[in-house]
Amino acid sequence: MTESQLQDAIRLALGRDRGVLIFRNNIGHAVMRHGARVTFGVGGPGGADLIGILDGRPLAIEVKSQSGRQSTDQLRFQALWESRGGIYLMPRSVEDALAMIAEQRRRGQ
Repeated sequence: MTESQLQDAIRLALGRDRGVLIFRNNIGHAVMRHGARVTFGVGGPGGADLIGILDGRPLAIEVKSQSGRQSTDQLRFQALWESRGGIYLMPRSVEDALAMIAEQRRRGQ
């Protein structure tokens, strides 16, 4: 399964949970006809793959393959997100994502 397929599978699985609202966060740049460069996506470089809400709290999910590692920009985004009270998860499977959501609820966070 590719990382993109895993992101879709996680998004669909979490979408069944009424306490979760999640969206794909596409990050990149576009060049307009007149040459201006436009950046899009929440968080810019390093922004999480999925952005949403878990039971009223900001949620960011960075999906990684079994061997995937966070970039420096992703680590920076995580630190900023968490410093503002957001929940940041890094699952490597649908099962991981579901377990991490359950753990956040058990902790009362």
